[in-house]
Amino acid sequence: MIIESTNRKTKKKHIGKLSFIDLAGSEKSSKTGVDAEGAAEAKAINMSLSALGNVISALAEGSGYVSYRSNILTQLMQDSLGGNAKTLMFVNCSPSVYNKEETKNSLTYATRVK
Repeated sequence: MIIESTNRKTKKKHIGKLSFIDLAGSEKSSKTGVDAEGAAEAKAINMSLSALGNVISALAEGSGYVSYRSNILTQLMQDSLGGNAKTLMFVNCSPSVYNKEETKNSLTYATRVK
């Protein structure tokens, strides 16, 4: 979503971009009972999350090379990750003991990319 605002007094314009990206859940396929197509989608999501984590880590470390091209997600988010961009990540966790491994994995990932 591209947002443009104009200061009424100075007439100065500001343009910003909001990207809303749902990176899906981290549920184990054995718990959700997904079919082969769902398992393939989960694998693709995990690859996207891994690539995103690598890009964010490279940016945080000040690496000379950031592999935005390693995944379509990181290509799409490139202008939202570097430079003067501000990025927020929301991690939804289950309070259920049944989901403790997924919650732990989600929080570990969020910690990695903070």
